[in-house]
Amino acid sequence: MNLIIWLVVGGLIGWVASMIMRTDAQQGVILNVVVGIVGAMLGGWLLSPLVGVGTVNQGDFSVMGLLLSLGGAIILLAIVNLVRRGSVR
Repeated sequence: MNLIIWLVVGGLIGWVASMIMRTDAQQGVILNVVVGIVGAMLGGWLLSPLVGVGTVNQGDFSVMGLLLSLGGAIILLAIVNLVRRGSVR
């Protein structure tokens, strides 16, 4: 059951991040899930030590944990856009 919640929350986080970064038209459902999960891991490595809160991947299902996961997904999409297009957006 935890895996299903992890995939659904990862998909929602990836979708919101793609809406913020305006890449939603280029991505499908599977890529949104991947971006959400990898972004949560990235947020856990980069942002979590700064704030002191875990991410969704670390079992912290709170508003701050969701925001850290979203921040990691936005950072991931910014890096991908920078490599592919030469600009963050």
